[in-house]
Amino acid sequence: MAPVRLHRSELCVPASNVRMMEKAPGLGADVVMLDLEDAVAPADKPQARENAIAALRELDWSGCTVSLRINGLDTHYCYRYIVDVVEQAGAFLDTVLVPKASCAGDIHLVATLLTQIEDAIGLDRRIGISALIETAPGMLHVEEIAAASPERMEALIFGVADYAASMQSHTASIGGSDAGYAVLTDADLAGGRDLHWGDQWHYALARIAVACRANGLRPIDGPFGDFNDPDGYLAAARRAAVLGFEGKWAIHPNQIPLADRVFSPDERLVTRTRRIVEAMKDAADEGKGAVSLDGRLIDAASLRMAEHLLAKIDMIESRSVGSSPVWPVPSSSAS
Repeated sequence: MAPVRLHRSELCVPASNVRMMEKAPGLGADVVMLDLEDAVAPADKPQARENAIAALRELDWSGCTVSLRINGLDTHYCYRYIVDVVEQAGAFLDTVLVPKASCAGDIHLVATLLTQIEDAIGLDRRIGISALIETAPGMLHVEEIAAASPERMEALIFGVADYAASMQSHTASIGGSDAGYAVLTDADLAGGRDLHWGDQWHYALARIAVACRANGLRPIDGPFGDFNDPDGYLAAARRAAVLGFEGKWAIHPNQIPLADRVFSPDERLVTRTRRIVEAMKDAADEGKGAVSLDGRLIDAASLRMAEHLLAKIDMIESRSVGSSPVWPVPSSSAS
């Protein structure tokens, strides 16, 4: 099972923008992703790599998880980013994000490189791996990607923009709904017909969620493109939460508290979780392996899930969220 981390909000920050990276650790996101891929123009990539190394080494990341989005394995940037950044700043890096993951082999390659570098520099902990599912091949092989590296894999993220492009989808919405994905009801007695919008991303989200939960990973929803539409963001986040997702990307700081609100457990769940732990403790004292709570059987599996959730609740309660200064309009961190 992946390490317990808060992953309600993941702020995407282009590594080509030093000012954004300097602000990122204090903006309150659970995860900050330093982006070397889509948000960085080809001419800026060498400098962005150096910027990311400096940011990892010099900034205080103790208040969040920090991730690095490398370039795709089909580019010549990929290996150099992994080698240079991990060799020089791996001690400060929590996870590597693999874009456009298409099969288990992509994960195996990154995992092997990480192992060799960690051994060479004497790093005494493993760097985790997350993967973006954002192409048709990636969705086809999502189960094998999720199972590829149990000792490193932590999360799968739905990259909706690139997925739409890969599927040649006729949509201009990044993460939202589209009027084109709708059905008309049959005519009523007066000849009237209703238009019902559907969710064109439901299949992708549901499949990612199942692959994650079957392999102990965190399913994370990707970007919502209009950062001036909080209601649209909240609707997309709630849809993902209902399907079992643990968090969502933020392409602007004003989306961070929205994600945190949706993906934080409500008080009723917190109370029940604490009651499960207490009931199982009492059962253990009485030599029982299972017990009934509110008419439902709870057992060791229930306890493991409860303890996992309580660890996250403790993390949430210990976090202090700073203020959110003005953030420039992102160039392109959508996937």
